[in-house]
Amino acid sequence: MTARPPHTAEEATASELRRASARLLFMLLALALLVVPIIRDLPLGHSTRIGMLAWLLVGLALYWLFQGMGYRPLLLLQLVLFSVAATMLTAKVLLAILDVNQVNFLRYVARWLIMLAALCAGANLLGMLVVLGQRRRSS
Repeated sequence: MTARPPHTAEEATASELRRASARLLFMLLALALLVVPIIRDLPLGHSTRIGMLAWLLVGLALYWLFQGMGYRPLLLLQLVLFSVAATMLTAKVLLAILDVNQVNFLRYVARWLIMLAALCAGANLLGMLVVLGQRRRSS
């Protein structure tokens, strides 16, 4: 017997939407308040620290997608953006190991991709909260 995948925000009930938005908000707050400062304090290079964060965000985006925590197009877009950023940063670190240090643009582009994907995550959460608020008013 196969478990039915959870609803995405498009088809979720009000209680499912409320739970998903609360979980998403909690995860984003934990990431911003706990994980980012810990990664920032690690004694590693700048690209390595950002790369670790990017791979963590890829994992979170996959989790959000498979748990139906938002709107599928936004979840897919942020997954792609986080994945490209993580790949670019991994390439930057590997090139630095090979003593090729003229590819700093990879880190800058990856940083912008992470910020763009984070905006997608924020828009996802905001969209879920707006729909939840509209459903409360209509009932």
